[in-house]
Amino acid sequence: MSQLRSTLTIVGVLATVITLSACSTTTTMGGMDHSSSSALSSSSENTEAFNDSDVAFAMGMVPHHQQAVEMAGMILAKDGIDQRVIDLATRIKAAQDPEIVEMTAWLETWGSPMDSMSGMGGMGEGMMSDDDMAALDAATGVEASKLFLEQMTTHHQGAITMAKTEISDGENPDAIKLANAIVTGQSAEITEMSDILGTLK
Repeated sequence: MSQLRSTLTIVGVLATVITLSACSTTTTMGGMDHSSSSALSSSSENTEAFNDSDVAFAMGMVPHHQQAVEMAGMILAKDGIDQRVIDLATRIKAAQDPEIVEMTAWLETWGSPMDSMSGMGGMGEGMMSDDDMAALDAATGVEASKLFLEQMTTHHQGAITMAKTEISDGENPDAIKLANAIVTGQSAEITEMSDILGTLK
């Protein structure tokens, strides 16, 4: 009898542990931080329907974003840069770095990894030439701030053109969602850059 009671006690304890473990898992998931990084990681495994326009969008936008991040890094490494320009460049890096990771993962999933299109970089709308990048690298102070804003405005305009093409011709929901976000976010940044440029002496 005592052996039966002991067995029942052990079974009861195990059941309690399993129940608590399940509750704990549910609580953790319910309290998950739904940050942009969480959204990116979930949508990176993009297995929904896609077409050639979606592939072309991601293939073109990855090097486009990479150049924007490089430009932002250049301006952030300089002294004497207007604080508003520093803030903008910081935001551009923070926004576009994870989008590069996201789109690269999509291309892998779609069977069109970036390395399969090596040599295609630099062909996107609004991309800076090597001379443009060298000029930005060499510029200092207020002139560097102005040049960055002028170049990034052109760069953003190119990204918006590419994104609008994706919105009209693409099929993949995540890619179209990103394209809409690019149009909205970078249009606002163009306005911001114009306002800053008007005040730089």
